Amino acid sequence: MAYDESLATRVKEILSVRADIAERRMFGGLAFMLAGNMCCCVTESGLIVRVGSEGYEEALALPHAGLMDFTGRPMRGWVLVRPGGLTSHAGLNEWVTRGIEFAATLPRK
Repeated sequence: MAYDESLATRVKEILSVRADIAERRMFGGLAFMLAGNMCCCVTESGLIVRVGSEGYEEALALPHAGLMDFTGRPMRGWVLVRPGGLTSHAGLNEWVTRGIEFAATLPRK
């Protein structure tokens, strides 16, 4: 697999309390979808989290967060959280929750 399977297992555990999450392979990783909108995605580099335009600058300022840039052009509203920010359950839960909270504001696809 092209993503961190251990991290994916941990994300699945956090999301297991929700019945409205679907998994899909995207970006060479495993994405988690809420109502058809990606909220986060486990890759080999870490965790992609959809934070939206309004939460983007704040999320980028947090430790271990960086630009999501797979094409040479950063995607505003998305951050890549490097593994150092995902080692604790609390840290991972915080990032997954950010993604869920933003995805919940979007219309169903």
